[in-house]
Amino acid sequence: MSNERVLCEAKFDSAVRYYVLSTGLVLALTIVGIPLALIILPIIWIVRTIEYKNIRMTLHERTLHVRRGVFNKVEKTIPLDKITDLAVIQGPIMRFCGVNAINIETAGGQSAGVGSALVNIVGVRDAKAFRDAVLEQRDRLVDGVATERPNLPASSDEMIGVLREIRDSLVRIENRLGQD
Repeated sequence: MSNERVLCEAKFDSAVRYYVLSTGLVLALTIVGIPLALIILPIIWIVRTIEYKNIRMTLHERTLHVRRGVFNKVEKTIPLDKITDLAVIQGPIMRFCGVNAINIETAGGQSAGVGSALVNIVGVRDAKAFRDAVLEQRDRLVDGVATERPNLPASSDEMIGVLREIRDSLVRIENRLGQD
């Protein structure tokens, strides 16, 4: 897998403003949160800035590699043929900050319930173009696998001949089992 060719790499805009603004709004709604905001918001700013320097999302020929984290480093390799949906999300605060999120859902997905995503990354620059590139490569991969067929007899006469051979083999097996 490590020798796969890199087709595309996602670029990231810092979504720090989004995280600080959304956390600040939540803290502003509580009396205790207002004084805590002076401590918490700078910490969020620093941690998220470092985090966005460490995020990587790379599209390979057969897989999508996602690496992120500051304290907890997470690296996921997602086979393209298992991806069922790649959603681009932009809520009101995200829209205000000019930030998009990508949710990647796979066949068999998470057990956390409906709407849960295997990977959720905020701050992907030109998220729609990256989504389209991933889905296009997935479709190419799936179509390529789907068109490869085992060697089947070309005509119906050949197929009937193969079926007769199978039938005769089954009859011989049944006869031998019946003799025992």
